[in-house]
Amino acid sequence: MPSSKKNITSIATPSHPQPISEIITQDFPRIISDLSELDNVLGGGLVPGSAILLGGEPGVGKSTILLQAADQYARLNQKVLYVSGEESASQIALRSQRLGVNTENLLVVCETNLEKIVGHIEKTVPNLLIIDSIQTIYSGELDSQPGSVGQLRECAYEIIALAKARNMATFLVGHVTKDGAIAGPKVLEHMVDVVLYFEGTSSQSFRLLRSIKNRFGSTNEIAVFEIASKGLKQVINPSELFLSERAETVPGSVIVASVEGTRPILVEVQALVSGSFLTMPRRTALGLDHNRVALLVAILEKRGGFRLFDQDIYVNIAGGLRVTETAIDLGVAAALISSYTGRAVPAGTVFFGEMGLGGEVRSVPKAGIRLKEAERIGLKRAYVPKKVANEINDFKSLELIPIENIQELADKI
Repeated sequence: MPSSKKNITSIATPSHPQPISEIITQDFPRIISDLSELDNVLGGGLVPGSAILLGGEPGVGKSTILLQAADQYARLNQKVLYVSGEESASQIALRSQRLGVNTENLLVVCETNLEKIVGHIEKTVPNLLIIDSIQTIYSGELDSQPGSVGQLRECAYEIIALAKARNMATFLVGHVTKDGAIAGPKVLEHMVDVVLYFEGTSSQSFRLLRSIKNRFGSTNEIAVFEIASKGLKQVINPSELFLSERAETVPGSVIVASVEGTRPILVEVQALVSGSFLTMPRRTALGLDHNRVALLVAILEKRGGFRLFDQDIYVNIAGGLRVTETAIDLGVAAALISSYTGRAVPAGTVFFGEMGLGGEVRSVPKAGIRLKEAERIGLKRAYVPKKVANEINDFKSLELIPIENIQELADKI
């Protein structure tokens, strides 16, 4: 089968084995834009020559955020080539007018043929390339259909190799499957430097940009954007957004301190415990791991003495955010206890800590930045693992309440 790899300049350099101590390291120069949330997810800015894969549900706003980003980079005297395989030039122009995007450094071409795209790149010599989307691109030298595994792998390889050779940063938009994963071979995610997922639903007023892989920064960073009339607006203080509509006197509602990458975010955990008439009571979890909730319910029954086996249990992270870290265990347990007893947790309280199967409360990393975020938005007390309370004592306006086990948590709340 013929291949177009001969058209791409090789990025390989002559190599020889050498001691790791003698390898000269280099800093990656970054392009800093006014989209600080995007820069943060990318690890501190856009690295020239990097390949970035952006996935997300249809209509979530992938093209919108990339068009806004392209405008920001173009205003920094970076030539941007936006290749669209799904929309016409007039459709992109209409969106750009709504977003206020108007700069001569942003070039738009509607093309799906790989060889023609390479020709446009060689003619315009852009600093930033955007392919929307990679599933629509095909090579005329392959017999398979556009979007097939062979076409996807070949086209992605050609574009990434060209980007590396020309030190050209590249965004590749990827379709997702019904399970939410990027469509195509898994090798696509291994080929790129950064993998981002754009999350959100039509019922939510905000979008989350999450880093899954990043060779130039920490993973699991998130950026929060709010849907506005002129595109997507950055949310600099997401904690205030997620807590803005919280009812402080409702049993089952507590604030937990989570960390996404290097960013602390305070979110509301809601729990509802209600008597069930079903043979198998319901166990529903939204925004957190269902199995983790089942584990915490078992700990509350066995170690805390709470009768939950005949109760319907619903747990939700308010606002649609998904939290996977175990540091919210203490807050989830507190919300379940609060709902079961019908007693609201006092206002201005935050929780974090991991629960062990023995009912013990374990310390979690980055406790300091969690507490600083709680203090910044005006909370007054924090239920934390005993080890954290013993090691940190420099918060004058924030009372630290040490919790050693599940029984002590039930007594103190």
